[in-house]
Amino acid sequence: MVGRGGPADYMRGMSETQTGAPVLPILIHPAPVLRRTARPVTAADAEEIRRLVPAMFATMYKAPGIGLAANQVGSLLRVIVVDVAKDEPAPLALINPEIVARSDETATQEEGCLSLPDQYAEVTRPARVRLRYQDPEGARKEIEAEGLLSACLQHEIDHLNGILFVDHLSALKRNILLRKLAKAQKELKARA
Repeated sequence: MVGRGGPADYMRGMSETQTGAPVLPILIHPAPVLRRTARPVTAADAEEIRRLVPAMFATMYKAPGIGLAANQVGSLLRVIVVDVAKDEPAPLALINPEIVARSDETATQEEGCLSLPDQYAEVTRPARVRLRYQDPEGARKEIEAEGLLSACLQHEIDHLNGILFVDHLSALKRNILLRKLAKAQKELKARA
């Protein structure tokens, strides 16, 4: 997920040199992997997780963004990273995240996505969620979130299920955004 202003301000410029990990290419819609469901991480994936999580943070910070799902960088493992802090970095890596409770109350936030660059829309989601997940060391944890963190976590978990934020919009709004994205990508390729 990408936000406008706020956390992205301090993230701008964080890269491989600050995180010690490589920056990965972010896949852009309509890359097929963005529509695939990621598989649960198992103990056999431990080495891949040790490599993937730091690279995902480096990629997210460099973009800059406030959340990134593994399938956005071509991995079909259930891994997301987020950092919605406004002042100092507060990175959070979630392995096998699962929403276990949602509020009946909803909230609408403007969302964007690193895989749909420069496209934004208002998305309505549950205002609060509770998640179960594992940290990169395998410890089981729970987190309750509201506000921007709640929206970001839901957005990234959607990615793991092959869902994009535009799927929450009306068909008309979705088609307008996707056409704008396709046009922008075509123009970008023409300039390259």
